[in-house]
Amino acid sequence: MSPIEQRRVAIIELAQQEGFASIEALAQRFGVTPQTIRRDINALCEQGALKRFHGGASLSSSVENLTYQARQSLHMPEKQRIARLLADHIPDDASLFINIGTTNEEVARALLQHKGLSVVTNNLNVANILTENPDFQVIVAGGLVRARDRGIVGEATIDLIRQFRVDIGVIGISAIDTDGSLLDYDYREVRVAQAIIANSRQVYLAADRSKFERGAMVRLGTIEQVDALFTDSPPPPRLREILQAAGVKLHIANEPAGEEAAA
Repeated sequence: MSPIEQRRVAIIELAQQEGFASIEALAQRFGVTPQTIRRDINALCEQGALKRFHGGASLSSSVENLTYQARQSLHMPEKQRIARLLADHIPDDASLFINIGTTNEEVARALLQHKGLSVVTNNLNVANILTENPDFQVIVAGGLVRARDRGIVGEATIDLIRQFRVDIGVIGISAIDTDGSLLDYDYREVRVAQAIIANSRQVYLAADRSKFERGAMVRLGTIEQVDALFTDSPPPPRLREILQAAGVKLHIANEPAGEEAAA
């Protein structure tokens, strides 16, 4: 990742943490000119990662997710580490659900060296990746295809999911609140994820650190409904307490020496 890309990711993280990122404060923090920060903000706004306001910018609201292109570029090394760690916990010849999300697309790539997987997905990007391995059986759910990210949602999608009972459901999420609520932006996508949870023997949640304490308006369920959380950084203390109390395994992809930590 180039220095410019690193700075822009940091700007988004600051906007997420503080609610608003001012041009002057950002220029001082990164040791660049206000003009440079304005160019960064303009580029991030064009990607849909930020919304411009007088004197700075903030994240998009809780009713609107970042664009697919912006999500693809954010935290990609972290997502890849999470994906590799999660893939290590999936045996050969397993049956899986994999739903919508850029992290899940990295999970699909990390699974390509496995053998004999049967995968049901409502993500055309995941299906396209997995079909590179001829030893896999890939089943694509029907329904409405969202042009923005090639995810599939709707009643037909849910009906297809309910026809299966799989070993592991791999799900992504847009936000995890401090009380353990799993949150997303699209009600239709949430209903598909709920069907995946209900029809999986185990549920693995893949979420990078930017999802902690983020806002989104549609409630999918609670963190207690998953069996394991795969992430790249320790969750906030309150959330970690909830994970421990519920017996949810915590796997952190960037522990020292590449090891994982389990709660």
